[in-house]
Amino acid sequence: MNLETDALLVVFALLATGVSVGYLLFASSRVKAFGREMRSRAVADRAPGITVLKPICGLDPELERNLLSFCDQDYPDYQVVFGTVDRCDPAIPIIERVIACRPDRDLRLVVDERPAGANPKIANLTHMYREAKHEIIAISDSDMHVGPDYLAAVAGAFEHGGVGGVTCLYSGRSVGGLPSALGAMFINEWFLPSVLVARSVQGLGFCLGATMAVRREALESVGGFETLSAYLADDYMLGRLLTERGLEIRLAPYVVENVVQEPDYRSLWLHELRWARTIRSVRPRGFAFCFVTDTIPISLLSAGLLYWASGSVMAALGVVAVAVAARLWLRRELRTELGLREPASVWLVPVRDCWTAGVRAASFLGHNVHWRHQQLVVSVGGEIDNKGARRGNHRIGARDQAGHGDLKQT
Repeated sequence: MNLETDALLVVFALLATGVSVGYLLFASSRVKAFGREMRSRAVADRAPGITVLKPICGLDPELERNLLSFCDQDYPDYQVVFGTVDRCDPAIPIIERVIACRPDRDLRLVVDERPAGANPKIANLTHMYREAKHEIIAISDSDMHVGPDYLAAVAGAFEHGGVGGVTCLYSGRSVGGLPSALGAMFINEWFLPSVLVARSVQGLGFCLGATMAVRREALESVGGFETLSAYLADDYMLGRLLTERGLEIRLAPYVVENVVQEPDYRSLWLHELRWARTIRSVRPRGFAFCFVTDTIPISLLSAGLLYWASGSVMAALGVVAVAVAARLWLRRELRTELGLREPASVWLVPVRDCWTAGVRAASFLGHNVHWRHQQLVVSVGGEIDNKGARRGNHRIGARDQAGHGDLKQT
């Protein structure tokens, strides 16, 4: 190589790593700011009635504990509606037990198998919505766990003028095994900070499946849940429809806990690939720049180029060391400011970072996404292409699709 090429490689290596490290430092500052928001959260002046819709399909880990957490709220006026689209759903006995052991709460179960569009979760919500009594409608996935102050935090976020919807960040808690730990790491250390960065840079134009809370009139103004029935990323589309009508999506100063259980590495890979391809379908430009968050893989590539150009081992190692330090600093801020648990050893951070880069690269190689017993094609804009679906022996509506939103990671 000539000197000019060497110089260009050195500049590229330093610039690429510098941008990625800068992202991590900015993300750390956003985590610190959000921690202050949580600690200074004020009590709401009023407590509007809230109906919580819990779409359920199948047996999530710790399902009964999760459901009970939404029933035991320190809030004056709320209702919880559980729903399933299968009369043989194994979760029904657990739901009935939850309802029976809280006779003083306004709880009910809706079982309705009638189809209502391509997305069975939205069909589930459509049926449950008929039983909703209150001004605020809050939807939360069945694998979420909250504290008794959750509804108060959501209600408080609606006090700001022009707010049509409220959403919540969520953290991951692994319930066993290395694949689950890696899944929780992604939620805590990659996804959660990225939402805070997005809010600071461009504002929130989407909701997250951990919480989609909306005023009844705002929901009906966009056409109700039926408007979302063709989309896989229903949480993203709800936020988009609200913002198109000039309404604000606000992030409540609260972090919901997501119980993460991935049985094996293949399950983790397919789960995260589905997330990535769904996000790419609805936010292609933003997703294209997500590589900046893959700091350690970028630093390894940059270190290789730097060593090739300069022959300096110390310079190459220095690039990697700076990247690792920035990643660990963000991890520390998440622990100290938000109280997030560390689901795995610090030595897994480079593994997780490289895994994330691999998933991101693979997401550009197709549009197929795997649900439990079928393969779907997600078209541009996030619509479900039923013509491209390959069905297994089980009906549509297997666990992930009927009970969970798909754009938790936006």
